[in-house]
Amino acid sequence: MTRASERATGAVRELILRGEFAAGARLGEVELAERLGVSRTPVREALARLASEGLVEIVPNRGARVSSWTVAELEEVFDLRAALEPRLTALAVPNAGPADVDALDDLAHRMLDAELDDLVPLNRAFHGRLVELAAHPALAGALAGAVHAPIVLRNFHAYDDASLRRSLAHHVEIVAAVRAGDPVWAQAVMTAHIHNARAVMVRTAREQEDS
Repeated sequence: MTRASERATGAVRELILRGEFAAGARLGEVELAERLGVSRTPVREALARLASEGLVEIVPNRGARVSSWTVAELEEVFDLRAALEPRLTALAVPNAGPADVDALDDLAHRMLDAELDDLVPLNRAFHGRLVELAAHPALAGALAGAVHAPIVLRNFHAYDDASLRRSLAHHVEIVAAVRAGDPVWAQAVMTAHIHNARAVMVRTAREQEDS
């Protein structure tokens, strides 16, 4: 993959994950090329790469669109996340040094004051830091295939006030558990965090299916 293709892949991925393209939205090569200031070839290669990641669907004779998921598919994704991510969080606890805890704490508190559109990259950084600290490539690899689906829908505009406050409070409590060196506590809070997200995403998917 050329540098132009790599840049295009990163740019389109970020646009999708930030919620600028909704689930099911068409991704036109010409429009994306103009927006990114590149030719259509890097965009075409980027869309193929993102399709392999599960973020994009390429439909023969119809082009590319942002992937969308049924309620049943989201339930399966969250079943997998609930099995993997709390365990990774517990594994991260003994590996987290003071600088790691401070970095997690900074992310958690920045999210408390962030605008909705700024929450996605901060949230990804927070969860990614925990996965990195877990130092378990096999579990991390299995989780990677499960996180994109809900994140595409999860631009945080779908959250009601109570669910959003609960989600942000979970981040703060996870940091407290990591700082205390308590993997059981950290795992329990991450489990609750995932179930909170699951409720929001499944509700959103049901509303989309019914509309």
